Amino acid sequence: MSEEARQRPPGLKRIFDWGARPASRKLTVADLKAARGRRRYVQVTANTAEEAAAAEAAGCDMLICRSRNIEAIRQGSPHLFVTAALGFAERITGEELLREAFFALTHGADAVLIGRGMGVVGMLAAEDIPVVGHVGMVPRKSTWVGGVRAVGKTAAEALDLHHRFRRLEEAGAFAVEAELIAAPVMAELTARSGLVTISLGSGGQADVIFQFMSDVCGEEERSPRHARTYGRLAELHRQIREERVRALTAFRQDVESGAYPGPGETVDAPAGEVDAFRDRIDPS
Repeated sequence: MSEEARQRPPGLKRIFDWGARPASRKLTVADLKAARGRRRYVQVTANTAEEAAAAEAAGCDMLICRSRNIEAIRQGSPHLFVTAALGFAERITGEELLREAFFALTHGADAVLIGRGMGVVGMLAAEDIPVVGHVGMVPRKSTWVGGVRAVGKTAAEALDLHHRFRRLEEAGAFAVEAELIAAPVMAELTARSGLVTISLGSGGQADVIFQFMSDVCGEEERSPRHARTYGRLAELHRQIREERVRALTAFRQDVESGAYPGPGETVDAPAGEVDAFRDRIDPS
C-alpha cells in the first residue's frame, strides 16, 4: 500500500484534482450521479477556511463558495466536494468565464455554478467541466417573476421549470441548484430529470439539501422562511461586541486612575543597580 493510501482517511475516494495533484474526496461527480433518488446529501455555504473546516468536522458532504475564496476553502476542507460559484458581473465574456472556471478548478474546486444562459453552460460543459445550473427564484433575476417569491405554484410556471431543467441537461450540466420552487413541483421535477437536484428552499425531495451556513448557525437576526436555525451566533457576536467594549472601558479607567499597571504587571530591578545607573548618568 502506498504512503498516500495509508494516510487517506477511510471512506474517501482517491482522485487527481484539476491541478493534477493527488487528492482525496468524500464524493465525486460520479458518486452524486449514481446516488440520485437513493440518498440525500447535505450542502452548506462556506467562504473562509474556518467555516469550511467546521463543515467538514460536522460531517457535511458538500460546500459551495465564491470562486475567489476557493483557496481558503481548500485549506479548511481538503475532502468535501466543493462547488465554486462563478462571479456574475466580474466575468462577462465566455473567455473570462472559462478562465475563472479553470482557475477555480485548478485551485481545488470540484464543480462550478453558473447562473448564465445555456450557451455559457454548454461552453463550460464542452471542456468536461462539471457545471451546476441555477433555476427557480434566482435572486439577481427576480424582476422576471415580480420580486422575491416562490415559483412553480402554477401549472404554467411548473411547466416552464420543467423545460429549463431539460435545457440545462441538454446543455451539459450535471446538476441544478433549485431555489424557492414549490415542494410538490420540485418532487416531480427531480423524478423526471437526469440532473442531480440541489434544493435551496424547494422541499426535501431532492438529491442534495442546501442551506446557507449563516442561517443554520443563526448569524443573522432574521432568517428566510425556508431556513431552520440551529445555532445562536448572532447573540454570541453581540455578547462579544459588548464584552470587548466593557473590557476596553475598564482598561482605560484603570490607566487613568493609576490602577494599571500594578506591581505584578511590571518588572523590578535591584535598588543598588538603579542607584548605580543614576550615579552614572547624573554624577554629583
